[in-house]
Amino acid sequence: MLIADRYELDDLPLGRGGMGAVYAAHDTRLGRRVAVKFLEMPGGPDGELERRFIREARILARLEHTGAPTLYDFGTFEQRLFQVMQFIDGVTVADLIAEHGPVPVPWAAGITAQAAAVLAAAHALSIWHRDLKPTNLMLCPDGSVKVLDFGLAILGDADLAHFTRHGQILGTPAYMAPEQIEQGVAGARSDLYALGCVLHEMLTGRQLFAGPTAYAVFDKHVRERPPAVPGVPAELNALLQELLEKKPENRPADAAALYERLRPLATDLPVLPGFLEPASAPSPERMYALIVGRLLGGS
Repeated sequence: MLIADRYELDDLPLGRGGMGAVYAAHDTRLGRRVAVKFLEMPGGPDGELERRFIREARILARLEHTGAPTLYDFGTFEQRLFQVMQFIDGVTVADLIAEHGPVPVPWAAGITAQAAAVLAAAHALSIWHRDLKPTNLMLCPDGSVKVLDFGLAILGDADLAHFTRHGQILGTPAYMAPEQIEQGVAGARSDLYALGCVLHEMLTGRQLFAGPTAYAVFDKHVRERPPAVPGVPAELNALLQELLEKKPENRPADAAALYERLRPLATDLPVLPGFLEPASAPSPERMYALIVGRLLGGS
């Protein structure tokens, strides 16, 4: 199928998310591989979903960072909104955990550090992701990490009233911070809590909290304190406990501070058989230090 007289879509979608289906496509004008995301509304027209989809496109256009997909185009085809983005080759962290089990400490720290660098750039623009989870982190063949799916993201407190329905809990239960659950409010440190849940899952190979219902999981996030992870360096366990603090003010100050604390642990990256080889696994520290350094310097 050709859309916008330009993008030739593959027959089958790469996957489906909370708001739509993503297809690999060929940009016939520029001769490059792209990803096309269509908004899907199976329940019929939904003004809020349309506003979220448009907001996601604007956020991606504003967030110019190598760790987030680049937005190339946006439009309507046969009354359906679509986004055209950078095609990203790789595996999700969810796939990595499912096939590899617990991820080696240097890689877990490195993946988390790279995600923290993206969050630092997003938070500097008052963009809160609100749905960080292993399926939204992509590990690329060169060892870099992309943060995906900004469909629930908001631009600071000003967006909160417009993009959150009264009494509605938005996000994925296994990765939601206590304040999201209890108050329906998410901020920068809510993203850090979610990233802590992902880090814990990488280190253990299983979700931090699980239960028969979403509400059972919510209760654990609010009430239970996770134990230390066996076999993990004390400094990483201490950082993990900080990320998973129930009160936002007790978590690390910001994503840039988290990145700096993870850097020393993201060294001597081992081979990940079937995923990455040493020659294609640059240090996350080398890849992201300059970006975060500019951010911290205020330039």
